[in-house]
Amino acid sequence: MSQPQTANGQAPLSGGMLWAAAVILAAANFIAVLDMTIANVSVPNIAGGLGATTSQGTWVITSYAVAEAITVPLTGWLAARFGAVRVFVTAMAAFGAFSALCGLSNSLGMLVFARICQGLAGGPLMPLSQTLLLRIFPKEKAAAAIGLWSMTTLVAPVLGPLLGGHLCDEYSWPWIFWINLPIALLCGFIAWNMLKRYELPLTRNPIDRVGLALLIVWVGALQLMLDEGKDLDWFSSHEIVALAVIAVVGFAAFLIWELHEEHPVVDLRVFRHRGFSVSVLTISLAFAAFFGANVLTPQWLQSYMGYTATSAGMATCWTGIFAVFVAPIAATLSHRVDPRKLVFCGVIWLGIITLTRTVATTDMDYWSVSRPLMLMGLGLPFFFVPLTGLALASVEERETASAAGLMNFLRTLSGAIATSLITTVWDDQITRNHAELVGLADQDQSIRTLLESSGMAADAVLQSIDRLVTSQSVMLATNQMMAAVGIAFLFAASAIWLAPKPRRKVDASAGGH
Repeated sequence: MSQPQTANGQAPLSGGMLWAAAVILAAANFIAVLDMTIANVSVPNIAGGLGATTSQGTWVITSYAVAEAITVPLTGWLAARFGAVRVFVTAMAAFGAFSALCGLSNSLGMLVFARICQGLAGGPLMPLSQTLLLRIFPKEKAAAAIGLWSMTTLVAPVLGPLLGGHLCDEYSWPWIFWINLPIALLCGFIAWNMLKRYELPLTRNPIDRVGLALLIVWVGALQLMLDEGKDLDWFSSHEIVALAVIAVVGFAAFLIWELHEEHPVVDLRVFRHRGFSVSVLTISLAFAAFFGANVLTPQWLQSYMGYTATSAGMATCWTGIFAVFVAPIAATLSHRVDPRKLVFCGVIWLGIITLTRTVATTDMDYWSVSRPLMLMGLGLPFFFVPLTGLALASVEERETASAAGLMNFLRTLSGAIATSLITTVWDDQITRNHAELVGLADQDQSIRTLLESSGMAADAVLQSIDRLVTSQSVMLATNQMMAAVGIAFLFAASAIWLAPKPRRKVDASAGGH
């Protein structure tokens, strides 16, 4: 692919037009990644505006992530059957339309439906933006183009919480979705006019309808079980038991079908490579731990530490800012050093920093909260960049596309599951800690006596003591969650040594988002 070719005889793009196309494709990846994090700090605002609990509000995050996870492995089949450019432009237009619907939602159910549709449209944008970049750029310029694309993957999560917080505080939560509309429509229109010359002949491979249906059934049942479990008291509810059975049976049927289907929707045969299996296990565990902590932190800051959405976004975005600066170093070292060593050190670093967050207190100021998040940013690229290359280097070259799609699918799904689990367990721990502290608080009646002597009414005294107990219960629960996340990081770091040393080098950018 030394020189890009067009199927209809038109001259390939060059000069400024070529880089304009690169910016358009990078922008598509940017908004798809942005919408994974822009709602993180906005959940309390959205839940309050729609009359839902904060726990129910996390559906806004998980519904998008799961829907996106389902369509990522389908991208190859869609591009081959309908054309990469057509699918890309259609996905952009749909993404913009459903973003507008998200902003217009007047109930949580309507918003979750719109977010599911938005995620289904956003899934193909990430792998297709990279695929089209490699198609339109000459080989000698492809590295620079992928560098631009990769930067959007790192910058978007940085801007997501900050932009989401600012829009919620200064305007209202629908604007976090409405800002996508002009970008999506403009990029879709320009992309079609510039890139349609690069459309390749179509391949009419049959779709694995049974595999797709089973994938949707077991992933959907699993996510519903995780989201509804806390509210329905888990397995004491017949609904949760039914969802668990559907998820387990659906997953087993999915595995059996996909391993015997001639044209599987997800090629599970790549798991025969031990290096790939271990890498996927590591990236799923580490990303789940990171994403869970990343969702919990702004909720804790806003709900119990008095932060606005903007200030919570400013505190959490430091991780991404530091990751952007360190990413080039990680990419360079991944070609010179055994990637297993880099991954181990990077994930161990994330685990250690997370464990230092287990001694947080309610008296912490902004910088005491932000400093550990800055330090986490230093380790993030050393886990993500070399691990992607290690996973793809472990499979045969003809399997790279399938392996990349499957890895992205499991990584995204692990983030969605982690969000549901950590928010559920966090709420349970708050309740448990509160029950324990009530029996221990002010046993000598000194606080009660002090408050009553200041002229405070009896009811006001009880309310003050309860607020104190609640704040400490939340702080303890947050520290307990950070301990669990830190242990998950340490386990993920240890697992990487089960992978053999890679026999060939693969550009980490080949893994997509």
